[in-house]
Amino acid sequence: MAEGERSSHVVVGYDGSDHANAAVEWAAVEAVRRGVPLRLVHALGMPLIVSAYGGPTRFEPTDEIRGHATKVLAAAAERARSIEPAVVVETVTTLEDAPLALLRQSHPGDLIVVGTRGLGSVASMFVGSVSVRVASQAPCPVVVVPTSEGGKPSSTALDKIVVGVDGGVNSRRALGLAMNLAEEAGGEVVVVHSWDIPFAYDPVALTASGWQPQEELFDEQSEKLVAELLADVVDERPEGSDVTVSVIRTRSRASEALLEAATGADAIVVGSRGRGSVRGLLLGSVSQAVLHHSPIPVVVLPRHADEEEA
Repeated sequence: MAEGERSSHVVVGYDGSDHANAAVEWAAVEAVRRGVPLRLVHALGMPLIVSAYGGPTRFEPTDEIRGHATKVLAAAAERARSIEPAVVVETVTTLEDAPLALLRQSHPGDLIVVGTRGLGSVASMFVGSVSVRVASQAPCPVVVVPTSEGGKPSSTALDKIVVGVDGGVNSRRALGLAMNLAEEAGGEVVVVHSWDIPFAYDPVALTASGWQPQEELFDEQSEKLVAELLADVVDERPEGSDVTVSVIRTRSRASEALLEAATGADAIVVGSRGRGSVRGLLLGSVSQAVLHHSPIPVVVLPRHADEEEA
């Protein structure tokens, strides 16, 4: 590794909540699977002051606030080691709010892990939860871990991973990421391709007048698309890759197809087309629909994640 170059990390945001506890447990297992350090980030969210005579600065935290942050991170580190005693833990306290802190603490090649706090409400679509904001702007994949009873993740395994594809560049990258994740545990990748045909007129009336829906044509196109995509991605993988691949092709909305296929799975991988801006958070996408409804971890690959910086 070149001088000054930073090694890969699993970066997780922690605020002491059950959502954050679930994220830490999942992240600890993944860090050990990857053989990289776990970086725990606690964001203080100190107020920003803008002066007419200088640049913006943040209030410095009091000793009490710093002491509390130290205790919070110590508890998170202890929780991580209780799940994976071999995990290497680093702790960071930042003055920024959580989304900005996580984005600044992560680099291409990392993996960010967050809980689902703030998801599932109309307000989160406008204000932007930590999960949605980070997943739309991160330089690396982001895992959003839902919380089950007792503040535990629904699963920390990667034995079965579902990934949605549509033939585009983003879905191709998402398939590659799913293959990489499954290879860590010698698991299975379930490739899902769905199509939903919009009708400008009533399909029942059209059929009654003699029009025949071209289901076979769409099915053939779907089969060809998935086959070509798999051939491209699999051909790029090293020999001896221990990953089982299965395919589901269905006529339904993409988010519905993914959630249905994810029954009994350990994670869902989606490629995001978000613009990384406020507007991008308001567009609505398959990624956001899956994030809001998935009972298992969702791995989001942002549009420009892991691209080399110019």
